[in-house]
Amino acid sequence: MNDDARRPNILFIMDDQHRFDWLGCAGTEFLHTPNIDRLAARGTRFTNCFTNSPVCSPARVSLATGMMPHRLGPVGNSVYLPRDVPTHYQYLRDEGMYRVGCCGKLDLVKTDGYNGKHGDRPRLFRWGFTHPIECEGKMHAGNHPEPRGPYGFWLREQGLYDSFHADYVSRSANDYALSCHDSVLPKDAFEDTYIGRRSAEWIRDIPDDFPWYMFVSFVGPHDPFDPPSEYADRYRDADMPVPIPHCPENKPARYRARTTDPDKITETRRQYAGSITAIDDAVGEIMAALEARGELANTYVVFASDHGEMAGDHGLYTKSVPYEAAIHVPLIIAGPGLPEGKASDALVELMDVNPTLVELAGLPAQEGVEARSLVPVLQGNESEHRDSIVTTIRSFECIRTERYKYVNNHGDIRELYDLQEDPGELRNICAESPDIARDLGMKLAQRLAAPNDVH
Repeated sequence: MNDDARRPNILFIMDDQHRFDWLGCAGTEFLHTPNIDRLAARGTRFTNCFTNSPVCSPARVSLATGMMPHRLGPVGNSVYLPRDVPTHYQYLRDEGMYRVGCCGKLDLVKTDGYNGKHGDRPRLFRWGFTHPIECEGKMHAGNHPEPRGPYGFWLREQGLYDSFHADYVSRSANDYALSCHDSVLPKDAFEDTYIGRRSAEWIRDIPDDFPWYMFVSFVGPHDPFDPPSEYADRYRDADMPVPIPHCPENKPARYRARTTDPDKITETRRQYAGSITAIDDAVGEIMAALEARGELANTYVVFASDHGEMAGDHGLYTKSVPYEAAIHVPLIIAGPGLPEGKASDALVELMDVNPTLVELAGLPAQEGVEARSLVPVLQGNESEHRDSIVTTIRSFECIRTERYKYVNNHGDIRELYDLQEDPGELRNICAESPDIARDLGMKLAQRLAAPNDVH
């Protein structure tokens, strides 16, 4: 066995558009996520993790590089991973001698829409992957008359692609988030089930002569909320939490309610819950493969999401807004030598997972990374991590402290919320608290201007 095989393995499980408060381990009693809950019981759940951008591509590019997304290009889904910016996937491959796999959605160059029949298009190897299975995102998979990646080609082999495509065409003619009927596919053909199955196979089959890093990236619970009926039936009549009401006063004009119909919001939330439970079952299959391989004790396991989902709060859906449901994401880290059953309230950013994995792998810190390792918090040496977090997108920049949130909207009003007194972010106090707004605005500008904390 190669000496480098002594390094720990890394299993990073990410899903897409999963809000922070929709997990059993987060206290959500109506939602069934036993496998993710077991992972939380084995490690640390970060209750205050925030994405660096509430939209897919910049959040994932930031995670890959450990850099704020605005330093790498446009802060929107047209952003792509620049060729000259290294990733932690490359670093673990080259410096740690890791086999680096992926299965699922990467979104590191969304403008290139063809993933290849086997999900191993050549550019993936430049990014650092040695064993890739890059699958299509949900709309990416369903909107094209011909398959665009391994999942679509597999569906066509099963004789299911045409019905899947026709269903997504009909959904796209309406509102994706509100067109939330059950999937036309059986459970075993649902994409997140497929990703879970392929990931478990990868873990079972990868040789043990080098350490491995597997990045599993589910495409749900992203809209459209279309769980297979087997999962939708579990929540068909379930009570759902009441959404934060739509209060447009002193909010940007572009945030128009998609719906305020309580029945429709309840329906979408039930389907969102079903989609999450489908992912949880797939997580269970992956963890079972890891245990069967006998490597659970030598593997760090991470669960996170790229951004959240409004799910009817403020009458809004999906992401791309600065409110808690869109920017606040789950993060769990477990593995050898780390405390179990711990919850940390430290303010952290999603990109901080990048140097954390590097340090857990026993490697020196990667140069040019502005993200900060969470290992001191994980090991109990520190209880605080950041005094504020920053998240950006093309239309705004946002800074959030433990108590306040300030949003600089481009071409629109500014927002300031006292999260202690107003956790629902209903009352914009920017005009009545100019000193707080000014101080946070200055701190935001300093953070955005230069990566002063790059080590």
